[in-house]
Amino acid sequence: MLKWPRFEVLGISRRDFALVFALLFNALTWSYMTLMLIESIPVNPTARSSYSTAFYIAASGASLAGALLSEVTKRLRFLYLWMILGVISSFLLVFINNITIAHVLIVFVVLGISFGLGMPSSLAHLADSSNIENRASIGSLILLAANLSTLPLAIVFRNFGGPVVNAVILTCWRGIGLAVFLLLKPKEGNYPEKQKHASFASAFRDRSFFLYFLPWVMFCLIDALEKSLLLNIITSDLEMLMLTVEPLVAVFFILVTGLLADRIGRKRVVIYGFVSLGIGYAIVGLAPMMKEAWYFYFVVDGIAWSIFYTIFLMTLAGDLSQSGAREKYYAVASFPYVITSIIPPLFTSTVASVSANAAFSLASFFLFLAVLPLMYAPETLPQKKIELQRLKSYVEQAKRFRQKYAKKSSN
Repeated sequence: MLKWPRFEVLGISRRDFALVFALLFNALTWSYMTLMLIESIPVNPTARSSYSTAFYIAASGASLAGALLSEVTKRLRFLYLWMILGVISSFLLVFINNITIAHVLIVFVVLGISFGLGMPSSLAHLADSSNIENRASIGSLILLAANLSTLPLAIVFRNFGGPVVNAVILTCWRGIGLAVFLLLKPKEGNYPEKQKHASFASAFRDRSFFLYFLPWVMFCLIDALEKSLLLNIITSDLEMLMLTVEPLVAVFFILVTGLLADRIGRKRVVIYGFVSLGIGYAIVGLAPMMKEAWYFYFVVDGIAWSIFYTIFLMTLAGDLSQSGAREKYYAVASFPYVITSIIPPLFTSTVASVSANAAFSLASFFLFLAVLPLMYAPETLPQKKIELQRLKSYVEQAKRFRQKYAKKSSN
């Protein structure tokens, strides 16, 4: 049975965990609220799509720029400036009703920059504060908290006013994150010195990183294109079911993913995710008219996203990079996810003529191909840790068997 480890077992102090949690939880929930605010703006779908696209593109470019800027400034000072920028950019949304669409677009570009600029440094702080044996568990706990908060945040955004009121909430929320970080009093001496010789190209020259990065890119592209297709072929009832089931499944399996990745290894968990999703695509491709096929697809898609989000975005870049050069690895790892987020609204009409059978069958084929590089990728979790966990499992099974046998003997 999987059990959540205590803080001392996780290899991180309560104070360090609180610092990492304050950084990432506040930033992630702030980005969720920004996207909710975009959905609440009373404009036509084309303008709303342009706002979200501007946000994602700005965030992806800013993450790369942030990884470069982290080399020339101390991390603590950089994180303070990043959060202050988030407060200021959020306050700009207060004037959203009194400016033109073009100006609103610029505001969301600034918001995207405010989100992406400091994320590589925040994720690098997670990696520097945790041990490789427990990094996935810590990352999954933060992701779980952030995703569980989406429902109450959505209720607040829908029931407490329009875009201007929501902008005030957004500003206060980012300000709370800054205040909590200040109260925790982080020290600059706790952060490693930067390795100025590291570059983005060094991440791609890292064979281990590239063997994980290639399947991640393939999944992001395939998933984004399939989401574009889904908007055209599923009914409103199925769409509502998808929007309900997938997040619930993903939230639950975020916790399971973190525990399993620190128990049996990252590689095996990722392969399980690709294989299960490939089977889901294949079933939908063969029987797109069966509701049961879509139910199965929604479940495995939620599981896959929980696995890939936890492993690829939160864990692997920290495992494969050296302390002091992690910002670039995290920026590169997050780029496919952020940049492919703009595909569904842009290509919905383009894929309208594609049949579900062909699209999902082809996607299943490419997902199985994506597993091939993983076969040659090394396991980042130390083998000694995996063997120790396996030994503990055998001991626990032996104890249970002995107790069961002793109970039968006494009867």
